[in-house]
Amino acid sequence: MNDVGILGYGLYLPAQHMSAADIAAATQGRWSAAAVRDKLGIVRKTVPGSEDGTQEMGARAALDALARCDLDPMEIDLVLCMGEEWKEYPLTTSAIHIQERIGARRAWGIDLQQRCNTTLAAIKIAKDMMIADPDIATVLIVGGYRNGDLIDYTDPDVSFMYDLAAAGGALILRRGLGRNIVLGSHIITDGSFSRDTGVRYGGIVQPIESLPEETLNQLRARGNRSLGVFDVEHMKTGLNEVSMPNWLACIDRALEKSGATRADIDFLNVLHFKRSMHGDMLTALGLAPGQSVYLEDYGHAGQVDFMVSLHEGLQQGRLKDGDLMVAIAAGIGYVWGATVVRWGPTDLSGRE
Repeated sequence: MNDVGILGYGLYLPAQHMSAADIAAATQGRWSAAAVRDKLGIVRKTVPGSEDGTQEMGARAALDALARCDLDPMEIDLVLCMGEEWKEYPLTTSAIHIQERIGARRAWGIDLQQRCNTTLAAIKIAKDMMIADPDIATVLIVGGYRNGDLIDYTDPDVSFMYDLAAAGGALILRRGLGRNIVLGSHIITDGSFSRDTGVRYGGIVQPIESLPEETLNQLRARGNRSLGVFDVEHMKTGLNEVSMPNWLACIDRALEKSGATRADIDFLNVLHFKRSMHGDMLTALGLAPGQSVYLEDYGHAGQVDFMVSLHEGLQQGRLKDGDLMVAIAAGIGYVWGATVVRWGPTDLSGRE
């Protein structure tokens, strides 16, 4: 059988949180707690503790996934790391570190990166690789996220990233599983936004050692809070025009590849974004609020949101056997993606 299914998932969530009131206080009066809660959709979000490195959170999520599946790590053939570049040590390879950390010594690993869409991209890549290569039957998709460290709450230009949180997530995919079948995927990228958002200093264009003392002092005062928007007007205007059409195009094409339509969607697995946009997306797809989970108590842990939404959907009974799940994500750069999964045993869905 050439079907690829989700064997299981794992999560690691830090114990610490930042509330809407905490975020409002960090903005120094620019935002009220009510606005953070009602407009940005953040009741609270997870924030990392001293031991919660990006790679370590990914490893803990992988161990959780292995325990939930009762799987020997030596059964894993490939590790695809979707975790972020803000991690314990620059230029270390996260997939290979996590492979060693969890005892998957028979596997080999690759780091992937497409910002907050990386999990969806990794699912597509994993499926394609398993179909193409008979030596790859079990794939671990794993990573951690804590880009919230890089946010300056006094910078109004990054208010759309005030929700950045911390977490680790893992998925285990297996060829011929016969359940939770990964169907069609579609991804759109638009390079006209590729330099609108990022960390301005520390790369080869503006290395730290080349900066004037005044700029260095400003950076020291801000700590690591260096993720910013380079071209505010271009990003805001441009995304308002193309974001929803691109997302809907990804959803429709992924559904078409899956032999389905919008009318067949049972559950929307969606990353965290502002409350009104979440409502607009449900309306556009003809879905009720109970057909999704709004991550207001988690914030936005980037590409780990897929696992959080999956977990909550299952825990709350909103995702059930036989349901068609559409997962969507987007990331700076800019990228939009959608993946379709038929949840439950194949004999319920009539698909192979």
